[in-house]
Amino acid sequence: MNIRPAVLAATLAAALSVPGFAQATTDAELAGIVRQRIDGDRTGACMAVAVVEKSHVARTFQCANPADAARIGPDSAFEIGSVSKTMTAALLADLILQGKGSLDDTLASWLPEGTRVPDYQGQPILLRHVVTHTSGLPALPSRLGATTMDDPYANLDEAALLASLGDVQLAAAPGTKFEYSNFASMVLSYAVTRRAGTDFESLLKERLFAPLGMDRAHVNQPPAGVRAATGHTPDTRATSAWHFATNLAGVGGVRATLDDMVNYVQGGLGWTGAPITAALAKTHEPVSEKPAMGMNWLMMPVAGRTVLAHEGGTGGFSSYVAIDPQQQRGVVILSDTALHSIGGLGSLGNHLVDASLPLGKPRKVTAADPALLEALAGEYQLQGAMKMTLGHRDGKLFVQPAGQGEFEMGHDDAGDFFPLKLDAVLRPTRKADGSYTFTWLQMGGVLPATRIDAAAAPAPSAAELSAYAGDYPLMPGFSLNVRSEGGKLLAQATGQGAFELDAAAKDRFEAPAFGIEIRFLRGADGQVESLELHQGGRVLRGARTPAAAGAGR
Repeated sequence: MNIRPAVLAATLAAALSVPGFAQATTDAELAGIVRQRIDGDRTGACMAVAVVEKSHVARTFQCANPADAARIGPDSAFEIGSVSKTMTAALLADLILQGKGSLDDTLASWLPEGTRVPDYQGQPILLRHVVTHTSGLPALPSRLGATTMDDPYANLDEAALLASLGDVQLAAAPGTKFEYSNFASMVLSYAVTRRAGTDFESLLKERLFAPLGMDRAHVNQPPAGVRAATGHTPDTRATSAWHFATNLAGVGGVRATLDDMVNYVQGGLGWTGAPITAALAKTHEPVSEKPAMGMNWLMMPVAGRTVLAHEGGTGGFSSYVAIDPQQQRGVVILSDTALHSIGGLGSLGNHLVDASLPLGKPRKVTAADPALLEALAGEYQLQGAMKMTLGHRDGKLFVQPAGQGEFEMGHDDAGDFFPLKLDAVLRPTRKADGSYTFTWLQMGGVLPATRIDAAAAPAPSAAELSAYAGDYPLMPGFSLNVRSEGGKLLAQATGQGAFELDAAAKDRFEAPAFGIEIRFLRGADGQVESLELHQGGRVLRGARTPAAAGAGR
């Protein structure tokens, strides 16, 4: 449930584009554009799409396979995923306009007394940090309690969410680093309902849904006459719905029809007299600069103007909403297929925002180059995860994770491999020396792979190993001691046992058993001055303190 890379990557191109869609879009024109994007796409996705203009709302319902047209319609409610966060922001803005709070309030002040909320050297998390994803809280709570990733939030309750705050140690001051956090957004959802004195679904209905005519939008209480769309993984398989505790659902638990979302966009454009309109407008005001964000809205430069956008996704759905205040125009896309691993809905959505931006094309299944299959064959370590063995036969790639069975991969004309019975992507990367590695994308994670069957790197000398020795503070109270012992390089974190580091290349060492990669960085004088510790998609950095060299823990 992220602000997707497709939106972020379009920023530069959008800033250089020239305006498109000077005239109102018709239903037929919109249908043609959507068909151009998805006809025959290997995911089998269906999409409900609207372009909202003051004179006309163009709508279309299209599927990659026309035979699937009955899957969705005007009465279909889709999981909108992280677009729900913009609605939580509107409820927060509404409370602020009622004089019940401020973006400069501490998060702790909106939570029950005694809740342990982390800070950084006395610097607290403010609400403005939460709505711009700069709180420093990790992506997910430590006590998520997921028993299956098919429905990952189903077991999380309010008590476990708040207790998870006490498990966090911030690595930097709030407001200094963008790190997308569903954890923080769930805490905000809870905090807003607590300050309002009612549950999240009732608050949405009273303050947002009813005033805007979003009659079929809901969280856990579907109104009569609404049909729940069935979600799908990008390998065309139907998958289960996601469920959230009601007061935590502001992170991504709203379900809505296309017309519900059209009404939401019209409210955001200020076309209604509903009281919530002022709060919606407040969420569009700039709150942070890097990245440029309002309250849970990405502010995207497009041809000299600013467009507000957000993408969303769950295990079986994708969504995209954009509001263009200057052009008085909006775009809504709801899909019954999870498309995050292959770029989401950004290319289509951005093109509908401005025709000068590339539309993209359907992904079609195609045979992989035999030379590529041969180059990829080997054993790899996924960063922070398991080992994988890649092999090929009969013109197909096969993957076998350590301790698991082998599975076959398909290949598409975008150059990606994909499991035939799993929602993931293997994206090959050609290195400067002509060899290949890959990145594994699954459930929002982006895991680089390191080949471990290649010839071992030359063993560093004792003098070279000693040059790395020292203490490297990674966060307050947590340091990594690096030392040379018996011709080996050892690392030991505060309060933990030592582990051996294997040389992978010059200034780069690995601990494959823990999914750790350490990169030593040198200054202008050639001396080691800091390191980066990479693990599980996160990077911790620390400057070297040579005076502590050789000290044990």
